[in-house]
Amino acid sequence: MTDESDDPAVPIICEECGTETTVPLSDLETQLDRHNETRHDGEDHATVDPALKSQLQDLVAEDLGLFEES
Repeated sequence: MTDESDDPAVPIICEECGTETTVPLSDLETQLDRHNETRHDGEDHATVDPALKSQLQDLVAEDLGLFEES
């Protein structure tokens, strides 16, 4: 079981309805699904903050060595 204080908070935004919040990483998928189902008939409008997604993509690519020159 994860201690909630150790669970990182992830910012999610919904530009469609103008909401922003943070949720524990362990609840991310559930919260996104719930918001999109109840507010937008299941359409994917709420998402992880695009700036954070971009940073995570860069970190993963760097870790995989995708930025290294051959």
